[in-house]
Amino acid sequence: MFYRGWMAVAGLAAELGVKPASALAATLAGQGTDRVLPVGSQLRGLLPKGLVRGSTVAVTATGSGATSLLLGLVAESTRQGSWCAVVGVPRLSLAAARSMGVVLEQLMVVPQPGAEVATVAASLLDGFDVVAVAAAGGLAPSVYTQLSARARNAGAVLVALGAWPGAQLTLTVNEGVWFGRGRLRCRRLSIAVSGRGSAARPRTGQVWLPADPDFQRTLDQPDVSDVRTGRQLRVVA
Repeated sequence: MFYRGWMAVAGLAAELGVKPASALAATLAGQGTDRVLPVGSQLRGLLPKGLVRGSTVAVTATGSGATSLLLGLVAESTRQGSWCAVVGVPRLSLAAARSMGVVLEQLMVVPQPGAEVATVAASLLDGFDVVAVAAAGGLAPSVYTQLSARARNAGAVLVALGAWPGAQLTLTVNEGVWFGRGRLRCRRLSIAVSGRGSAARPRTGQVWLPADPDFQRTLDQPDVSDVRTGRQLRVVA
């Protein structure tokens, strides 16, 4: 579902027949793993607990790759029937989202909310399981706190594209390299995870998004190059 420009979102969940996240949180309170939204197998090494309802997760990048990781994070949840909204990412490609495994029927995009980005995100947190938001130019410090509190109270997951003060988890893409033979097939992301509380121990790893096991099995073949730099690697170009 693709919204061009700002649209009022009050009552949107009712129109779509989506059960509010706040009601779901009340139903699932104290039920352990039901409080967690799943992530794909390629991300479980970095996020063994999945996406915890009520938490804020920041996705950042030293270069490119943040949007790919964002889509990879929410894909499994949409496959399991959760609803996801993405706010403030005008160049988001629905084709890329589909290639990452996102179920487009479970996705709503508000690409250009303008100055109303915080209001839109707050409204969506009451009706969607995952709300991803990019706040270009930054928000007032109090707004970061208010939106994280809204997610916590609603039992939703707030995924921030960019740095977010107070986020329970921060995933940083330190390198993203595309590979392919004749065409781009998949991207290898080097990711560092840091956090607060029980997630304070930093960890790193590499993931392939989109996952392409058949292609990845060819990586030991010779005569291969990094499609971004042309450097000869043991990877297919």
